[in-house]
Amino acid sequence: MTDLTDAAMGSRAWPFEEARRLLARYEADPAKKGHVLFETGYGPSGLPHIGTFGEVLRTTMIRRAFEVISDVPTRLICFSDDMDGMRKVPDNVPDRDALRGHLQKPLTSVPDPFGTHESFGHHNNAMLRRFLDTFGFDYEFISATEFYRSGQFDDVLRRAVERYDDLMAVMLKSLREERQQTYSIFLPVHPETGRVLYVPMKEVNAADHTITFDDEDGREWTLPVTGGNVKLQWKPDFGARWAALGVDFEMYGKDHSTNTPIYDRICEILGGRAPEHFTYELFLDDQGQKISKSKGNGLSIDEWLTYAATESLSYYMFLKPKTAKRLHFDVIPKAVDEYHQQLRAYPDQDAAGRLANPVFHIHGHDVPASTMVVSFSMLLNLASVAGAEDKETLWGFIRRYAPEATPEANPDLDAAAGFAVRYYNDFVKPGKTFRAPTETERAALGDLRARLAAWDGPLDAEALQSEVFAVGKAHGFEPLRDWFSALYEVLLGATQGPRFGGFVALYGVAETVALIDRALAGELAQA
Repeated sequence: MTDLTDAAMGSRAWPFEEARRLLARYEADPAKKGHVLFETGYGPSGLPHIGTFGEVLRTTMIRRAFEVISDVPTRLICFSDDMDGMRKVPDNVPDRDALRGHLQKPLTSVPDPFGTHESFGHHNNAMLRRFLDTFGFDYEFISATEFYRSGQFDDVLRRAVERYDDLMAVMLKSLREERQQTYSIFLPVHPETGRVLYVPMKEVNAADHTITFDDEDGREWTLPVTGGNVKLQWKPDFGARWAALGVDFEMYGKDHSTNTPIYDRICEILGGRAPEHFTYELFLDDQGQKISKSKGNGLSIDEWLTYAATESLSYYMFLKPKTAKRLHFDVIPKAVDEYHQQLRAYPDQDAAGRLANPVFHIHGHDVPASTMVVSFSMLLNLASVAGAEDKETLWGFIRRYAPEATPEANPDLDAAAGFAVRYYNDFVKPGKTFRAPTETERAALGDLRARLAAWDGPLDAEALQSEVFAVGKAHGFEPLRDWFSALYEVLLGATQGPRFGGFVALYGVAETVALIDRALAGELAQA
């Protein structure tokens, strides 16, 4: 383990860079709690999306990296802000009209539109936990509602009353003048309606830790800030939570980055030590818009897992966290194939190479071997030309190409075959467009057909690729990629495709000859 630890202390992989910062923080002032606490936050105003998952995954990767370089114990808390008032009805839930009467109530007081849980907040919390459990995360879950009502937050809330002026001074600097007139860090929960109120304070009493305010009807109320009667506005809540829990690390999206000085100062005023931060770039949908829980745009975790294994999603989340990412279906095939490329590379890498490899950060010290003898992109093209409706169709070709492969011995390949059929039918097939070849392309395809018909060598991908290259050069394609583009567009109905020699080896020489015949006869372009 020493070689690995030494390599980790110099690794430029971003989880290790963050882990080293955390270790320096701990060593400079060892926490009395005796462990390093990681936290992620979740706003359950809508169904969890991949961005939520990615936050927990990336934090786990840093936690794993920290455990390589240090023996200091660690914990990960997933905190749900489920006491927030529901400001609008999400677009992607059933019976939206029934929820309108519950606006501004805490999410854990809003009925569950799906009819399966105690409240909408409980439903979304359960969704999040199911997603996290699918990936085997080691975490502790905390509900804001329980945190406020159980008294775990009471000490910090009392301190917030006592230091109210200092906290307000921080917040008022960040607000427009009009908002300053009515702003308070405290949001009372109305004793009768149960709604979270955005009202100015008439009095904040440090002696008995109460607040006094008028509700929307002009009635005056005095409530203790403890016991779940009051919650904090979201920015003060961020910093107060850090102080209450002793958080050492939290990451969040770029849209929070301008608030970091506010969160930090709130935490410090309330007696805490501001944690280390990591801001990541946002996730975008296919139109380049930020994904949103309430809109339901972008991919959900369930949607990704309909077309690929969990590890491919983890791989995609590891890559360049400070670069904005499109979360659309078309990123899945590349993520699957690159993940397996990294698996294959891992056994031959030295310690430094392994620690830079995404699969270490996905699997830790137990990196599996890849049994994908056929790439996912190749399976998609095979599904396309074979018109596959089930994975057994693909296995008919796979067995001939790789006789030693079986569903039992190659479980990831077997799963990928099923995913490929599903992906092909849902996304590739509806948009598949063949075109007729030009005269130059027709001559080249005829030449390729003749060479393949005369082929008496083995089904060797490299040898067949060389033959395809030779045809392109012989017919003057410049650049040569125009020849391959023609093969994809004329034979596969796609704008891009696999190494064509590998495709021929998998699909079969005789079958490829028949495919070329159909293209030259105009049958594919008419399909």
